[in-house]
Amino acid sequence: MTKKRKEIRRNEFTLRFSFKDPHQLSIIGYITMAADQLIRATAADGGIRAVGVISTRLTEEARQRHKLSYVATAALGRAMSSGLLLASSMKRENSRVNIRIKGNGPMGGLLVDAGLDGTVRGYVDNPDVELPPNAQGKLDVGGAVGHEGYLYVVRDVGYGYPYSSTVELVSGEVGEDVAHYLMTSEQTPSALLVGVFVGQEGVTASGGILLQVMPKAARDEALVATLESRVSELSGFTPLLRSGKTLQEIFQQLLGDLGLVILPEIQMVRFDCKCSFERVLGALKLLGKDELLDMIEKDNGAEATCHFCNEVYHASSDHLMQLINDLHRSTV
Repeated sequence: MTKKRKEIRRNEFTLRFSFKDPHQLSIIGYITMAADQLIRATAADGGIRAVGVISTRLTEEARQRHKLSYVATAALGRAMSSGLLLASSMKRENSRVNIRIKGNGPMGGLLVDAGLDGTVRGYVDNPDVELPPNAQGKLDVGGAVGHEGYLYVVRDVGYGYPYSSTVELVSGEVGEDVAHYLMTSEQTPSALLVGVFVGQEGVTASGGILLQVMPKAARDEALVATLESRVSELSGFTPLLRSGKTLQEIFQQLLGDLGLVILPEIQMVRFDCKCSFERVLGALKLLGKDELLDMIEKDNGAEATCHFCNEVYHASSDHLMQLINDLHRSTV
């Protein structure tokens, strides 16, 4: 294995100036499980909006790609489910939501990018972090993220000027923090449950539900109280999935007597990253002729790793020389 000389970060890639065997590829496997999906529903004559997502496969893929610890898997899985739930309410094609959490815990932070099209990707700063269980005997996501810090949400609705909001963390448990954002920044009473169950065999349950009281029903204190009571009675989201309940059955349990209407469309969701070798070459080209020549001379090529999906790309000295030639032609 060749030595690594230095790293340069360019957008979502880390460029490592070394050359390795391009045939060393990791194969992502899947555990047999229900398909990842997202469904939408309404209740109380449109006064309640409900969205549910199963993200088990995509969370397992993220775990394998990033070689995540148990608690890092839970944190990223919760955040990816939250991102898909937030993006589901956007209207314009190609709309996306970014969720960045930066806390004072040992995990450092995380970043998730989710789209209305059902695609999501993400990473954590320290994928190796591991902590003892919390007082409830569960994975200590709050301890890993940290109880102090900030949640940043950027909504890109496709008009060229994204909307951004920042709120302080309330617990570091992700779900509570995103619900706090919805209440303070969007001023929408919301209940958000997200969870991940990960064992020795990998992720076996992951997903979440988002219940929001729309403005026309927000003044109905009895309705809001009923919703809060039913959500508080749940022991979490993953126990429902592990017991074999479908999203439709979970909605029926929560909203069945409130005029529940489940929309017929079932949207498939998946882990997906738009990185490519062409984008890597574009990032390398920005380094300029001198740096590219230095990489050829000292490392015989370059290696780039995508932060979002951990895919590794290799550029040979021939690729780098072609970039130099392109730069030369553009200045003539």
